Order: sequence, then C-alpha cells, then structure tokens
Amino acid sequence: MLLKIYEKNTDIKKIRMITDIFRNGGIVIIPTDSVYAFSCDMNNRKAVDKLAALKGIKLKDADFSFIFNDLSTVSEYIKPLNNHFFKIIKKNLPGPFTFILNANNNIPNFFRKSKKTIGVRIPDNNIVRMIVKELGNPVLSTSVHADDEVREYMTDPSLIYEKYKNTVDAVIDGGYGKIEASTVADCTGDVIKILREGIEPLKY
Repeated sequence: MLLKIYEKNTDIKKIRMITDIFRNGGIVIIPTDSVYAFSCDMNNRKAVDKLAALKGIKLKDADFSFIFNDLSTVSEYIKPLNNHFFKIIKKNLPGPFTFILNANNNIPNFFRKSKKTIGVRIPDNNIVRMIVKELGNPVLSTSVHADDEVREYMTDPSLIYEKYKNTVDAVIDGGYGKIEASTVADCTGDVIKILREGIEPLKY
C-alpha cells in the first residue's frame, strides 16, 4: 500500500491506519526530516526480527534508531543526562540528528543483552511524530539505501514503493526525501563525539 500523507493538515485516519499496521507486526517505510526509513513497533518482537532480516543482519548486530515524539518520552528509556548534554540535545531536537545515549531497563527485553545504548531520533517531521504519538511508544527505524553507486539513499517514494511493495506492508508518500542522513552524535562518554556528519551540523 502506498499512502499519501501530507505534513500539513495531516489526516488522522491515515495515521491510525499506519499505527494499526505497526500493532499487527507490520513494516512501514516512513518519511523523516532526512532520508526515508524502514520502521516497526519497537515492542513487537516478530516485527523487529523481520526488520533485522530485511537488512540482512542479526538483531544483536542491528543499529536501529528509536524514533520518539518528544524529549519527555525519551527520558523514560535512557539513563539520566547531565545538564550540558541535555541542553545540546534540546537545542537540536526535533531535527535531523541521532543521539547515542545510555539505555535503561525500559527498552524491550530482547535488546537488553546486546544493547546498552540507543540511537534517539525526534525528526522534524509532523507525519512520523504523529504516528509515534498515536501508537503510544517509539518505533524502530533504519535507512532505506539505494542500490546504485551514485546515490546512497532512495528519495522518490513512488520508486521506493515499486521496489519494496512486496516486502513491506505500507510505504508513506510524504514527498521527496533528502539525499543525506542524520548527523550521529555519541553522548555516552564525557564529551560528545560526532560519529557521522549528516545533513546538518550539530548546534552547541
């Protein structure tokens, strides 16, 4: 299913269609504020295994990002942050950034043995944040890559749908995606380390 959803005047009925797919263990390709991404309900083990298989990796080796609706929800899944890190994260989110943070025991059981940290995303995209809010918990995500050597990421939702319509349960057409992924910042140590320079530089 290819579902057109507008970021402005977002149709709540379509948002609920997507959250129903998530609750039933489905995989959905979603827009973000950077590149398109495969996603699923983080609490559905069957869906998480499907997402890992889709990427051709074992779950213990997966570096999925957790997409949240807001910072208050993030605090439920991470260990306490110092004020300096919190101010920087608050300054940059919502936005095209992934912050690696120390996880607490509220992340699903099947992650705990292999995952001491989580990659936190709050995209500056109303569609995906409405989905997460309606679902009631974060979703996992991982970027949709292109096969050719020229472009790293697929940007056209129609082409993404043609490629993956028999693989995923739905593709959201939220307009063209970007050609660069999020900036990744590691906040698990004493200082912030930039692991990947993405579409925007980190604001300090």
